[in-house]
Amino acid sequence: MATLGELARLIRSKNAGPYMLTFDVMFDDEASYRRVIDARVLTREVFARLYHVDKGEVIFFHHDAAKAIKISIPRPYVQCDLDDGDAYGGQQHAPLVELQVPG
Repeated sequence: MATLGELARLIRSKNAGPYMLTFDVMFDDEASYRRVIDARVLTREVFARLYHVDKGEVIFFHHDAAKAIKISIPRPYVQCDLDDGDAYGGQQHAPLVELQVPG
């Protein structure tokens, strides 16, 4: 077993406008990228469960040429709302780092 954080070169989250968050998971090598995809540990359904959103709201795609996975979801609060604890969306990727990926 390895974590997604160990296999990916970069895991980040950021704003995609005031109403959406976007997540990027990028890999240095094809083997790690394929390992994560083939293990199905990061899918639309998994992401919806981790972030407590309806799976129909999850925009999810693989970019094989870039060895990257891109996911977008609605923000839990509009950017800079009084209840918004992360105005730039840069801290939302944390739950992804420790996802276990079987070998």
